[in-house]
Amino acid sequence: MPEGHTVHRLARLQRRRYAGRPVAVSSPQRRFTTGAEIVDGRVLVDVQAHGKHLFQHYGPDTTVHVHLGLWGRFPNRTLPQEPPRGQVRMRMVGETHYADLRGPAACELLDDVGMKELRARLGEDPLRDDADPARVRERFARSRVPLAALLMDQSVIAGIGNVFRAETLFRTGLDPMTPARDLDDRSFALLWDDLTEMLRDGERRGRIETLRPEHDPAQLAPPDRGAVCASVVYAYRRTGQPCLVCGAPIAHAEVRTRNLFWCPGCQAGGSARPLTER
Repeated sequence: MPEGHTVHRLARLQRRRYAGRPVAVSSPQRRFTTGAEIVDGRVLVDVQAHGKHLFQHYGPDTTVHVHLGLWGRFPNRTLPQEPPRGQVRMRMVGETHYADLRGPAACELLDDVGMKELRARLGEDPLRDDADPARVRERFARSRVPLAALLMDQSVIAGIGNVFRAETLFRTGLDPMTPARDLDDRSFALLWDDLTEMLRDGERRGRIETLRPEHDPAQLAPPDRGAVCASVVYAYRRTGQPCLVCGAPIAHAEVRTRNLFWCPGCQAGGSARPLTER
């Protein structure tokens, strides 16, 4: 499933290519026909993201809400447009580009009340200017849920998935099983700041790269071609491989049906330890 940085990057791209101009909207698959007919030919006012949700605003009481889910794709292509292929839920056509939405978990038209209700169910998004980390801190302080589970709760922090969950816990040196309420203020601040830094970097790059140069075997001079891992992440999907910082084998477990990866050596405590202190 795309994590929050991907959806924010998509929103930025669609703002640049479609916003401020009329957009032709259709539903070749015919599963969004009524919504498409309502917004077809209207000016796309703005495109925003909140966590893993995309919002195309066409004016008061008229917002197309998209959640890509596990299989959804929304690629943009240069005109002229080709005939729709496969199950295209929604096609939008602008002056220079067009985009086909396939396989989303949600594609629906919302009024302002529906938008408000949906946004109220979402947690704070570190990539949004209106994010309030104090609200997240309050939720953490009241919860016995382990960090590994609470970080995946979209009603607490929106946009975090498996990769960012594993990597931020590693980079801050936090034991994934630490109850959220046991974090002190310093540890929470380091966790929030690290998430924000990684998400912004991911949005800018269009991919997730969490290794610092001193820990990336591919960036050593001369390159360490015999390194066990020249990956761009510290823990995610590196089960059994040596930690790039301490050498301990990366561990794996399932937490609430989702895969978790961590280093027992670097993540042995409930207080944050930045990479620079290890």
